[in-house]
Amino acid sequence: MSSPTDAAPDRLHGLLEEHAALETELADPAVHTDTARARRLGRRYAQLAPVVETARALDAARDDLAAAQELAAEDASFAEEARGLETQIDELTDRLREQLLPKDPDDDKDVILEIKAGEGGAESALFAGDLLRMYLRYAERRGWATEVLDAVPAELGGYKDVAIAVKSRTDEGIWSRLKFEGGVHRVQRVPVTESQGRIHTSAVGVLVLPEAEDVDVTVDPNDLRIDVFRSSGPGGQSVNTTDSAVRITHLPSGIVVSSQNEKSQLQNRESALRVLRSRLLAAAREEAAATASDQRRSQVRTVDRSERVRTYNFPESRISDHRVGFKAHNLDQVLDGELDPVIDALTRAHTTELLAAGS
Repeated sequence: MSSPTDAAPDRLHGLLEEHAALETELADPAVHTDTARARRLGRRYAQLAPVVETARALDAARDDLAAAQELAAEDASFAEEARGLETQIDELTDRLREQLLPKDPDDDKDVILEIKAGEGGAESALFAGDLLRMYLRYAERRGWATEVLDAVPAELGGYKDVAIAVKSRTDEGIWSRLKFEGGVHRVQRVPVTESQGRIHTSAVGVLVLPEAEDVDVTVDPNDLRIDVFRSSGPGGQSVNTTDSAVRITHLPSGIVVSSQNEKSQLQNRESALRVLRSRLLAAAREEAAATASDQRRSQVRTVDRSERVRTYNFPESRISDHRVGFKAHNLDQVLDGELDPVIDALTRAHTTELLAAGS
């Protein structure tokens, strides 16, 4: 195959070779005896497939153009075909340039998503429940699996704090779709507890983390303090009569995670460790590359109404993402899981920034 583009030829050549090597590996039955390895290789293979397809299409279009130009010298009817191929080549070159942009190393990972009630009291907790349903419905629409890792219900409904794991059933990377959801989500509506019909503004924090695999983070058991306590529901009502809830403190970093959603102490311990590993991975990545803060600049620092990334306005049925100026008046559908339009807008804006930075 001749060089398909002048854009990052060395990177393209390396990706084409990697794709071919992965194809060979995945054809080996022995690889599939290790499910985790096979899944990891399959995801990377699927991630590279669009680059290979575009490169091949560009190569074919260039060959066709050369033939059309040669024939046009003898038959003018081929000139129009040549012009069409030139347009196609321009489009394919732009697409390949985007595909060759440096990839987020976490794009193919599953995620852990945490939702925390903030300013607004009971109304904030209720909206945290609305956001949880929104993300669960979105995951359902895309065929992802979800698992509630921990949930602290609020007295009047909703959640003070809830954490879920979102996993792909295919080779689709979930972090690539959900990584821009982190930040403060603001809601404007009349609370059910408001007798005067006044609109209140509340805030909920969303934190999205790529789920760490065992190979990503090593946790030394000696660095952990593990406390057990009795799970409780709203108002302190006991859920379990045994000390099955688990709180884990990572002593070197001070990170504290807890889980009380499962009935057994062992299950809660494993759920808490999954969250801890993912937080440690995120912290390590940010420390290693402070410039990656633009990747997580929308993540929650304080759950304050003024520090919002998105607003959900119920009286006007409007959703606004303040980072990219996205607006839509279909709030009911968005809260029912139709998130793709706003996520696509955020992804396009990020791609535009990367292209501008590389130009």
